[in-house]
Amino acid sequence: MPDHPTVPRTATALRPEPGVPVRSPWILGVVLVNVGINVAFFGPLQVLLAQQAAYLEPGQKEAMFALVTGAGAAVSVFSNPLAGALSDRTPGRFGRRRPWVLFGAVGGALALVALAGAPNVAFMTAMWCLVQAGCNSAYAAITAAVPDKVPVTQRGTVGGLASMGVTAGILLGSVVAAAVAGNFSLGYLVCAAALLLGVIIYLLRADDAPILRSSLAPFSLGKFVSSFWISPRRYPDFAWAWITKLLVNIGNHMILLYLIYFLADRVHLEQTTGIAPATGVLILTGIYAVLVITTSVIGGRISDYMGKRKPLVIISSCIIAAASLILAVVPTWAGALVAASVLGIGFGAYMAVDFALVTQVLPRAEDTGKDLGVINIANSLAQVVAPSIAYPFVAFLGGYVSLYVAAAVIGLLGAVFVTRIRSVA
Repeated sequence: MPDHPTVPRTATALRPEPGVPVRSPWILGVVLVNVGINVAFFGPLQVLLAQQAAYLEPGQKEAMFALVTGAGAAVSVFSNPLAGALSDRTPGRFGRRRPWVLFGAVGGALALVALAGAPNVAFMTAMWCLVQAGCNSAYAAITAAVPDKVPVTQRGTVGGLASMGVTAGILLGSVVAAAVAGNFSLGYLVCAAALLLGVIIYLLRADDAPILRSSLAPFSLGKFVSSFWISPRRYPDFAWAWITKLLVNIGNHMILLYLIYFLADRVHLEQTTGIAPATGVLILTGIYAVLVITTSVIGGRISDYMGKRKPLVIISSCIIAAASLILAVVPTWAGALVAASVLGIGFGAYMAVDFALVTQVLPRAEDTGKDLGVINIANSLAQVVAPSIAYPFVAFLGGYVSLYVAAAVIGLLGAVFVTRIRSVA
Protein backbone atom coordinates (compact mmCIF):
# COMPACT_ATOMS: atom_id res chain seq x y z
CA MET A 1 0.00 0.00 0.00
CA PRO A 2 1.76 3.22 -1.12
CA ASP A 3 2.22 6.23 1.08
CA HIS A 4 0.02 9.16 0.13
CA PRO A 5 -1.09 12.10 2.21
CA THR A 6 -4.46 11.35 3.76
CA VAL A 7 -7.31 13.49 2.48
CA PRO A 8 -8.50 15.42 5.54
CA ARG A 9 -12.04 14.75 6.57
CA THR A 10 -12.97 18.43 6.47
CA ALA A 11 -11.96 18.71 2.81
CA THR A 12 -15.17 17.04 1.65
CA ALA A 13 -17.36 17.49 4.71
CA LEU A 14 -20.71 19.16 4.28
CA ARG A 15 -21.04 19.64 8.04
CA PRO A 16 -18.41 21.16 10.35
CA GLU A 17 -16.88 19.13 13.14
CA PRO A 18 -18.92 19.53 16.36
CA GLY A 19 -17.51 22.16 18.69
CA VAL A 20 -19.77 22.06 21.78
CA PRO A 21 -18.92 19.40 24.40
CA VAL A 22 -21.68 16.88 25.00
CA ARG A 23 -23.34 16.72 28.42
CA SER A 24 -23.77 13.90 30.90
CA PRO A 25 -27.35 12.76 30.06
CA TRP A 26 -26.44 12.22 26.42
CA ILE A 27 -23.26 10.35 27.36
CA LEU A 28 -25.22 8.19 29.83
CA GLY A 29 -27.65 7.26 27.06
CA VAL A 30 -24.80 6.20 24.77
CA VAL A 31 -23.18 4.18 27.57
CA LEU A 32 -26.41 2.32 28.38
CA VAL A 33 -27.09 1.48 24.73
CA ASN A 34 -23.63 -0.08 24.64
CA VAL A 35 -24.40 -1.97 27.84
CA GLY A 36 -27.63 -3.43 26.44
CA ILE A 37 -26.13 -4.37 23.07
CA ASN A 38 -23.18 -6.13 24.67
CA VAL A 39 -25.31 -8.07 27.15
CA ALA A 40 -27.19 -9.33 24.08
CA PHE A 41 -23.93 -10.12 22.28
CA PHE A 42 -21.67 -11.56 24.95
CA GLY A 43 -24.06 -13.39 27.26
CA PRO A 44 -24.73 -15.74 24.34
CA LEU A 45 -21.20 -15.63 22.90
CA GLN A 46 -19.37 -16.36 26.14
CA VAL A 47 -21.61 -19.03 27.64
CA LEU A 48 -25.19 -19.46 26.38
CA LEU A 49 -24.45 -20.44 22.77
CA ALA A 50 -21.72 -22.82 23.92
CA GLN A 51 -24.10 -24.47 26.40
CA GLN A 52 -26.85 -24.70 23.78
CA ALA A 53 -24.44 -26.19 21.22
CA ALA A 54 -23.34 -28.79 23.78
CA TYR A 55 -26.99 -29.57 24.57
CA LEU A 56 -28.06 -29.95 20.93
CA GLU A 57 -24.88 -31.62 19.58
CA PRO A 58 -22.76 -32.85 22.51
CA GLY A 59 -20.32 -34.81 20.34
CA GLN A 60 -19.62 -31.87 18.02
CA LYS A 61 -19.95 -28.93 20.39
CA GLU A 62 -16.79 -27.09 19.27
CA ALA A 63 -17.64 -27.36 15.57
CA MET A 64 -21.30 -26.40 16.08
CA PHE A 65 -20.36 -23.45 18.27
CA ALA A 66 -17.89 -22.27 15.61
CA LEU A 67 -20.59 -22.67 12.92
CA VAL A 68 -23.19 -20.64 14.81
CA THR A 69 -20.86 -17.83 15.85
CA GLY A 70 -19.20 -17.67 12.46
CA ALA A 71 -22.53 -17.43 10.62
CA GLY A 72 -23.73 -14.68 12.94
CA ALA A 73 -20.52 -12.75 12.48
CA ALA A 74 -20.84 -13.08 8.70
CA VAL A 75 -24.27 -11.42 8.91
CA SER A 76 -22.82 -8.61 11.01
CA VAL A 77 -20.19 -7.94 8.33
CA PHE A 78 -23.00 -6.72 6.06
CA SER A 79 -25.63 -5.47 8.51
CA ASN A 80 -23.39 -3.00 10.35
CA PRO A 81 -22.20 -0.92 7.37
CA LEU A 82 -25.57 -1.21 5.64
CA ALA A 83 -27.43 0.12 8.67
CA GLY A 84 -24.83 2.85 9.10
CA ALA A 85 -25.18 3.95 5.48
CA LEU A 86 -28.96 3.93 5.63
CA SER A 87 -28.93 5.90 8.87
CA ASP A 88 -26.85 8.59 7.09
CA ARG A 89 -29.80 9.01 4.72
CA THR A 90 -32.70 8.67 7.19
CA PRO A 91 -34.81 11.84 7.29
CA GLY A 92 -37.57 12.59 9.76
CA ARG A 93 -38.21 14.46 12.97
CA PHE A 94 -36.69 11.69 15.12
CA GLY A 95 -33.25 12.20 13.57
CA ARG A 96 -30.95 9.90 11.61
CA ARG A 97 -29.66 7.57 14.31
CA ARG A 98 -32.53 7.14 16.78
CA PRO A 99 -34.85 5.03 14.56
CA TRP A 100 -32.06 2.54 13.89
CA VAL A 101 -31.27 2.22 17.59
CA LEU A 102 -34.96 1.55 18.31
CA PHE A 103 -35.73 -0.94 15.55
CA GLY A 104 -32.38 -2.70 15.85
CA ALA A 105 -32.93 -3.28 19.58
CA VAL A 106 -36.50 -4.49 19.11
CA GLY A 107 -35.51 -6.85 16.29
CA GLY A 108 -32.57 -8.24 18.25
CA ALA A 109 -34.71 -8.79 21.35
CA LEU A 110 -37.37 -10.69 19.41
CA ALA A 111 -34.72 -12.94 17.87
CA LEU A 112 -33.26 -13.66 21.33
CA VAL A 113 -36.68 -14.73 22.54
CA ALA A 114 -36.98 -17.11 19.57
CA LEU A 115 -33.44 -18.39 20.15
CA ALA A 116 -34.46 -19.48 23.65
CA GLY A 117 -36.63 -22.20 22.15
CA ALA A 118 -34.41 -23.31 19.26
CA PRO A 119 -35.08 -27.02 18.56
CA ASN A 120 -31.96 -27.65 16.46
CA VAL A 121 -28.68 -26.12 15.32
CA ALA A 122 -30.13 -24.82 12.04
CA PHE A 123 -32.82 -22.77 13.81
CA MET A 124 -30.31 -21.71 16.44
CA THR A 125 -28.00 -20.43 13.70
CA ALA A 126 -30.79 -18.53 11.93
CA MET A 127 -31.94 -16.80 15.12
CA TRP A 128 -28.40 -15.85 16.13
CA CYS A 129 -27.97 -14.30 12.69
CA LEU A 130 -31.09 -12.19 13.30
CA VAL A 131 -29.76 -11.16 16.72
CA GLN A 132 -26.56 -10.03 15.03
CA ALA A 133 -28.49 -8.11 12.36
CA GLY A 134 -30.61 -6.24 14.90
CA CYS A 135 -27.87 -5.49 17.39
CA ASN A 136 -25.43 -4.42 14.70
CA SER A 137 -27.99 -2.01 13.29
CA ALA A 138 -28.35 -0.39 16.72
CA TYR A 139 -24.58 -0.44 17.23
CA ALA A 140 -23.88 1.19 13.85
CA ALA A 141 -26.25 4.03 14.70
CA ILE A 142 -25.00 4.66 18.24
CA THR A 143 -21.38 4.57 17.09
CA ALA A 144 -22.05 7.10 14.35
CA ALA A 145 -23.80 9.37 16.86
CA VAL A 146 -20.47 10.00 18.63
CA PRO A 147 -18.61 11.82 15.82
CA ASP A 148 -21.93 13.49 14.94
CA LYS A 149 -22.05 15.15 18.36
CA VAL A 150 -18.67 14.92 20.15
CA PRO A 151 -15.74 17.30 19.51
CA VAL A 152 -12.38 15.69 18.69
CA THR A 153 -10.92 16.95 21.97
CA GLN A 154 -13.58 15.03 23.94
CA ARG A 155 -13.63 11.81 21.91
CA GLY A 156 -11.04 9.92 23.92
CA THR A 157 -13.06 10.54 27.08
CA VAL A 158 -16.41 9.68 25.50
CA GLY A 159 -14.83 6.69 23.75
CA GLY A 160 -13.53 5.50 27.11
CA LEU A 161 -16.95 5.83 28.71
CA ALA A 162 -18.59 4.04 25.77
CA SER A 163 -15.98 1.29 26.15
CA MET A 164 -16.89 1.13 29.83
CA GLY A 165 -20.48 0.47 28.71
CA VAL A 166 -19.27 -2.27 26.36
CA THR A 167 -17.35 -3.93 29.18
CA ALA A 168 -20.18 -3.59 31.67
CA GLY A 169 -22.40 -5.31 29.11
CA ILE A 170 -19.89 -8.13 28.71
CA LEU A 171 -19.73 -8.54 32.49
CA LEU A 172 -23.51 -8.45 32.90
CA GLY A 173 -23.88 -10.97 30.11
CA SER A 174 -21.56 -13.33 31.98
CA VAL A 175 -23.46 -12.68 35.22
CA VAL A 176 -26.71 -13.58 33.48
CA ALA A 177 -25.21 -16.77 32.05
CA ALA A 178 -23.82 -17.84 35.44
CA ALA A 179 -26.96 -16.86 37.35
CA VAL A 180 -29.28 -18.99 35.22
CA ALA A 181 -27.11 -22.04 36.08
CA GLY A 182 -27.22 -23.76 32.70
CA ASN A 183 -30.79 -22.70 31.82
CA PHE A 184 -29.73 -21.04 28.58
CA SER A 185 -33.34 -20.39 27.52
CA LEU A 186 -33.92 -18.16 30.55
CA GLY A 187 -30.56 -16.52 29.89
CA TYR A 188 -31.65 -15.48 26.40
CA LEU A 189 -34.85 -13.91 27.76
CA VAL A 190 -32.91 -11.87 30.31
CA CYS A 191 -30.50 -10.71 27.59
CA ALA A 192 -33.48 -9.60 25.47
CA ALA A 193 -34.87 -7.54 28.37
CA ALA A 194 -31.48 -5.92 28.98
CA LEU A 195 -31.22 -4.94 25.32
CA LEU A 196 -34.59 -3.17 25.37
CA LEU A 197 -34.01 -1.43 28.70
CA GLY A 198 -30.59 -0.20 27.57
CA VAL A 199 -31.90 1.99 24.78
CA ILE A 200 -34.59 3.88 26.70
CA ILE A 201 -32.56 6.85 27.97
CA TYR A 202 -30.87 7.43 24.63
CA LEU A 203 -34.19 7.35 22.78
CA LEU A 204 -35.62 9.92 25.20
CA ARG A 205 -32.53 12.19 25.37
CA ALA A 206 -30.87 11.69 21.99
CA ASP A 207 -31.27 15.27 20.70
CA ASP A 208 -30.60 13.76 17.28
CA ALA A 209 -30.80 16.62 14.79
CA PRO A 210 -33.05 15.67 11.85
CA ILE A 211 -32.02 16.09 8.24
CA LEU A 212 -34.37 17.26 5.51
CA ARG A 213 -35.25 14.90 2.70
CA SER A 214 -34.60 17.76 0.26
CA SER A 215 -30.96 17.98 1.44
CA LEU A 216 -30.23 14.40 0.39
CA ALA A 217 -28.82 13.59 -3.02
CA PRO A 218 -31.15 11.48 -5.18
CA PHE A 219 -30.74 7.81 -4.34
CA SER A 220 -28.79 5.71 -6.82
CA LEU A 221 -28.34 2.03 -6.08
CA GLY A 222 -25.10 1.90 -8.05
CA LYS A 223 -23.59 4.85 -6.21
CA PHE A 224 -24.87 3.52 -2.89
CA VAL A 225 -23.19 0.15 -3.40
CA SER A 226 -19.97 1.63 -4.76
CA SER A 227 -19.74 4.03 -1.80
CA PHE A 228 -18.78 1.13 0.47
CA TRP A 229 -15.42 0.92 -1.30
CA ILE A 230 -13.09 3.45 0.30
CA SER A 231 -9.92 3.68 -1.73
CA PRO A 232 -6.77 2.77 0.24
CA ARG A 233 -4.78 4.89 -2.23
CA ARG A 234 -6.85 8.01 -1.56
CA TYR A 235 -7.43 7.36 2.14
CA PRO A 236 -4.43 5.29 3.32
CA ASP A 237 -4.82 6.18 6.99
CA PHE A 238 -8.38 4.85 6.96
CA ALA A 239 -7.10 1.61 5.41
CA TRP A 240 -4.30 1.15 7.96
CA ALA A 241 -6.71 1.86 10.83
CA TRP A 242 -9.04 -0.80 9.42
CA ILE A 243 -6.27 -3.39 9.09
CA THR A 244 -4.98 -2.65 12.59
CA LYS A 245 -8.46 -3.06 14.11
CA LEU A 246 -9.01 -6.32 12.21
CA LEU A 247 -5.77 -7.91 13.42
CA VAL A 248 -6.08 -6.85 17.06
CA ASN A 249 -9.70 -8.05 17.17
CA ILE A 250 -8.85 -11.39 15.56
CA GLY A 251 -6.25 -11.92 18.27
CA ASN A 252 -8.66 -10.89 21.02
CA HIS A 253 -11.49 -13.11 19.75
CA MET A 254 -9.10 -16.05 19.51
CA ILE A 255 -8.25 -15.53 23.18
CA LEU A 256 -11.90 -15.44 24.29
CA LEU A 257 -13.60 -17.82 21.85
CA TYR A 258 -12.97 -21.17 23.54
CA LEU A 259 -12.45 -19.87 27.07
CA ILE A 260 -15.16 -22.02 28.65
CA TYR A 261 -13.80 -25.14 26.90
CA PHE A 262 -10.22 -24.17 27.82
CA LEU A 263 -11.18 -24.04 31.49
CA ALA A 264 -13.07 -27.33 31.28
CA ASP A 265 -10.82 -29.43 29.05
CA ARG A 266 -7.28 -28.00 29.49
CA VAL A 267 -7.27 -26.45 32.94
CA HIS A 268 -9.72 -29.10 34.30
CA LEU A 269 -11.08 -26.33 36.48
CA GLU A 270 -13.89 -28.21 38.20
CA GLN A 271 -11.67 -31.17 39.11
CA THR A 272 -8.78 -29.05 40.41
CA THR A 273 -10.68 -26.25 42.15
CA GLY A 274 -14.34 -27.26 42.40
CA ILE A 275 -15.30 -24.21 40.31
CA ALA A 276 -17.64 -24.84 37.40
CA PRO A 277 -16.28 -23.61 34.04
CA ALA A 278 -19.20 -21.18 33.57
CA THR A 279 -18.46 -19.71 36.99
CA GLY A 280 -14.79 -19.53 36.03
CA VAL A 281 -15.71 -17.51 32.95
CA LEU A 282 -17.70 -15.15 35.18
CA ILE A 283 -14.76 -14.69 37.58
CA LEU A 284 -12.31 -14.03 34.76
CA THR A 285 -14.74 -11.67 33.05
CA GLY A 286 -15.27 -9.78 36.31
CA ILE A 287 -11.51 -9.22 36.74
CA TYR A 288 -11.20 -8.29 33.08
CA ALA A 289 -14.19 -5.95 33.27
CA VAL A 290 -12.99 -4.00 36.30
CA LEU A 291 -9.64 -3.35 34.66
CA VAL A 292 -11.13 -2.55 31.24
CA ILE A 293 -13.48 -0.01 32.82
CA THR A 294 -10.59 1.57 34.69
CA THR A 295 -8.09 1.70 31.84
CA SER A 296 -10.63 2.70 29.18
CA VAL A 297 -11.67 5.79 31.11
CA ILE A 298 -8.12 6.65 32.19
CA GLY A 299 -6.62 5.83 28.78
CA GLY A 300 -9.19 7.94 26.96
CA ARG A 301 -8.57 10.94 29.20
CA ILE A 302 -4.79 10.59 28.90
CA SER A 303 -5.10 10.41 25.13
CA ASP A 304 -7.23 13.58 25.02
CA TYR A 305 -4.76 15.34 27.32
CA MET A 306 -1.71 14.27 25.30
CA GLY A 307 -3.41 14.86 21.96
CA LYS A 308 -1.87 11.54 20.84
CA ARG A 309 -3.47 8.22 19.90
CA LYS A 310 -0.90 5.94 18.23
CA PRO A 311 1.54 5.37 21.13
CA LEU A 312 -1.28 4.18 23.41
CA VAL A 313 -2.73 1.94 20.68
CA ILE A 314 0.69 0.31 20.16
CA ILE A 315 1.33 -0.21 23.87
CA SER A 316 -2.14 -1.60 24.53
CA SER A 317 -1.89 -4.00 21.56
CA CYS A 318 1.37 -5.38 22.97
CA ILE A 319 -0.24 -5.86 26.39
CA ILE A 320 -3.12 -7.81 24.79
CA ALA A 321 -0.59 -10.10 23.08
CA ALA A 322 1.18 -10.63 26.42
CA ALA A 323 -2.08 -11.86 27.96
CA SER A 324 -2.42 -14.49 25.24
CA LEU A 325 1.14 -15.70 25.81
CA ILE A 326 0.44 -16.10 29.52
CA LEU A 327 -2.39 -18.52 28.72
CA ALA A 328 -0.10 -20.42 26.36
CA VAL A 329 2.77 -20.74 28.84
CA VAL A 330 0.80 -21.10 32.08
CA PRO A 331 -2.42 -23.06 31.27
CA THR A 332 -3.62 -23.12 34.87
CA TRP A 333 -6.30 -21.34 36.88
CA ALA A 334 -3.68 -19.03 38.37
CA GLY A 335 -2.34 -18.29 34.89
CA ALA A 336 -5.85 -17.55 33.65
CA LEU A 337 -6.40 -15.07 36.50
CA VAL A 338 -3.19 -13.23 35.63
CA ALA A 339 -4.00 -13.29 31.91
CA ALA A 340 -7.48 -11.86 32.53
CA SER A 341 -5.92 -8.99 34.47
CA VAL A 342 -3.36 -8.23 31.77
CA LEU A 343 -5.96 -8.51 29.00
CA GLY A 344 -8.25 -6.09 30.84
CA ILE A 345 -5.49 -3.51 31.20
CA GLY A 346 -4.56 -3.74 27.54
CA PHE A 347 -7.97 -3.99 25.91
CA GLY A 348 -9.54 -1.20 27.96
CA ALA A 349 -6.97 1.33 26.81
CA TYR A 350 -7.10 -0.03 23.27
CA MET A 351 -10.88 0.30 22.92
CA ALA A 352 -11.00 3.91 24.06
CA VAL A 353 -8.00 5.24 22.18
CA ASP A 354 -8.50 3.26 18.97
CA PHE A 355 -12.08 4.53 18.70
CA ALA A 356 -10.88 8.12 19.00
CA LEU A 357 -8.18 7.46 16.40
CA VAL A 358 -10.66 5.93 13.96
CA THR A 359 -13.03 8.92 14.14
CA GLN A 360 -10.13 11.15 13.07
CA VAL A 361 -9.45 9.28 9.82
CA LEU A 362 -13.02 9.11 8.49
CA PRO A 363 -13.16 10.42 4.91
CA ARG A 364 -16.46 12.34 4.85
CA ALA A 365 -18.55 13.82 7.66
CA GLU A 366 -21.83 13.28 5.80
CA ASP A 367 -21.00 9.56 5.49
CA THR A 368 -20.07 9.00 9.14
CA GLY A 369 -22.48 6.10 9.68
CA LYS A 370 -21.41 4.30 6.51
CA ASP A 371 -17.69 4.86 7.07
CA LEU A 372 -17.84 3.71 10.68
CA GLY A 373 -19.86 0.74 9.46
CA VAL A 374 -17.00 -0.11 7.10
CA ILE A 375 -14.60 0.22 10.03
CA ASN A 376 -16.84 -2.02 12.10
CA ILE A 377 -16.55 -4.70 9.41
CA ALA A 378 -13.13 -5.26 10.97
CA ASN A 379 -14.85 -6.17 14.27
CA SER A 380 -17.39 -8.40 12.56
CA LEU A 381 -14.95 -10.00 10.15
CA ALA A 382 -12.70 -10.80 13.11
CA GLN A 383 -15.56 -12.86 14.57
CA VAL A 384 -15.82 -14.75 11.26
CA VAL A 385 -12.10 -15.27 10.82
CA ALA A 386 -11.21 -16.05 14.43
CA PRO A 387 -13.22 -19.32 14.67
CA SER A 388 -11.86 -20.43 11.30
CA ILE A 389 -8.31 -19.86 12.51
CA ALA A 390 -8.84 -21.06 16.08
CA TYR A 391 -10.60 -24.38 15.45
CA PRO A 392 -7.73 -26.01 13.46
CA PHE A 393 -5.26 -25.03 16.18
CA VAL A 394 -7.44 -26.55 18.90
CA ALA A 395 -8.34 -29.69 16.96
CA PHE A 396 -5.22 -30.48 14.89
CA LEU A 397 -2.28 -28.10 15.40
CA GLY A 398 -1.19 -28.40 18.99
CA GLY A 399 -4.24 -27.42 21.02
CA TYR A 400 -4.59 -24.39 23.24
CA VAL A 401 -0.86 -23.61 23.53
CA SER A 402 -0.47 -23.07 19.79
CA LEU A 403 -3.83 -21.27 19.66
CA TYR A 404 -2.77 -18.62 22.14
CA VAL A 405 0.69 -18.18 20.61
CA ALA A 406 -0.94 -17.58 17.22
CA ALA A 407 -3.36 -15.08 18.79
CA ALA A 408 -0.45 -13.12 20.25
CA VAL A 409 1.40 -12.98 16.93
CA ILE A 410 -1.67 -11.77 15.04
CA GLY A 411 -2.37 -9.08 17.62
CA LEU A 412 1.22 -7.84 17.51
CA LEU A 413 0.94 -7.32 13.75
CA GLY A 414 -1.81 -4.82 14.51
CA ALA A 415 0.60 -2.87 16.70
CA VAL A 416 3.10 -2.79 13.84
CA PHE A 417 0.67 -1.53 11.21
CA VAL A 418 -0.73 1.33 13.30
CA THR A 419 2.64 3.05 12.83
CA ARG A 420 1.74 3.55 9.15
CA ILE A 421 -1.01 6.02 10.03
CA ARG A 422 0.33 9.48 9.20
CA SER A 423 -2.40 12.03 9.91
CA VAL A 424 -2.93 11.17 13.61
CA ALA A 425 -0.21 11.48 16.24
